[in-house]
Amino acid sequence: MVITGSSGKTTLLHLIESQIGEKAKYSHHANSSYGIPFDILGLSRKKLTPDEWIFLFLLAPFKAFKSIPLEKLYIVEADCDRPGEGKFLASFLNPEITLWISSSLTHSANFDSLVKGKYFAFAEEAIANEFGYFLEYTKKLAIVNGDNPLIQKQLKKVKVPVEIATKKDLESYKINENSTEFIIEHKKYSINFLVPKEVFYSIQMANLLVKSLNLPFDTTFKNLVLPPGRNTVFKGIKNITIIDSTYNATPDGVKTILEMFDKYPSKNKWVVLGDMIELGIKEKEEHGKLATLINSMDLVKVVLIGPRVLKYTYPKLNSKLAEKTEKFTMPKDGLDYILGNLNGEETILFKGARFLEGIIERLLQNKKDIDNLVRREKNWQNWRKAWGL
Repeated sequence: MVITGSSGKTTLLHLIESQIGEKAKYSHHANSSYGIPFDILGLSRKKLTPDEWIFLFLLAPFKAFKSIPLEKLYIVEADCDRPGEGKFLASFLNPEITLWISSSLTHSANFDSLVKGKYFAFAEEAIANEFGYFLEYTKKLAIVNGDNPLIQKQLKKVKVPVEIATKKDLESYKINENSTEFIIEHKKYSINFLVPKEVFYSIQMANLLVKSLNLPFDTTFKNLVLPPGRNTVFKGIKNITIIDSTYNATPDGVKTILEMFDKYPSKNKWVVLGDMIELGIKEKEEHGKLATLINSMDLVKVVLIGPRVLKYTYPKLNSKLAEKTEKFTMPKDGLDYILGNLNGEETILFKGARFLEGIIERLLQNKKDIDNLVRREKNWQNWRKAWGL
């Protein structure tokens, strides 16, 4: 079974895991054309250093003879970071069921050549075409986000029944200090994490999948655990509240998290926003769009960190918000500003690239929470240290 899309894959994977549990094996920490085959063999990278590849390739032939897992279901999170990856993974995995949650700009710099070569009019179309191979190779059932026009265009590749999740079934969405509530078709669903409104699609798709497997569905998601960097709430120094959304930063992902934060119940809101990377020719346009969204929010302070948000986002902020905005190229300078200007009781959202998790480390009240941040591997630690974090 394959879970794919530009963003939201990991959350959907964990929503499904909370329902199915030990009946399936999951490809945690593996979603690429390299990571998934190694995961099947029971191998994974721990430090993310280049020398690890040597041991993985040496061990792979021996692991090929390992015993078959007891689980009958293998649920794989599959990405398409570059042209050809979707087709390779789809033909390699031959999924019985595919769940396609989203399609938008991710790693779009890798697809610019297809646009320049006039194979596609836009990078978004090239990316959706790559994801579409999973539909083509699906053998039993496809479950998709029915409101995404890019996905809709790819449905011509499907040869199996299709189940659709659509926002018309969403009746209510409420964000609390540490939880989220949805009402879908007169039924309440509770999640003990902060999640954006678009997670509605994941709930519906998980529901449709569990129903197809003839299993019960827990509307409270009591077994749900989300990985680090997906809107984890921490207590910080001076009684601040930290919302850590530093795992990734796609245009759609940043938009949905900012919209979620706009509804968050706090009057003293800060946003620390880093760059969105690997956008190629869309870099200027997409960073400019962020300003339009931020301009509509009720924020006490905006801290921009990175050359792209400084060059493309800041100039489009309205004059009122620009006065509340601080700009830094390097995260260490942003950290120094935050440490020197906290009054206490602020609620601070962190979103974007530029090692923002290194700033959060210094703001945590309980230093044991550092283990619950993203990018703990040795390679990332070395990078943050080189950047003064």
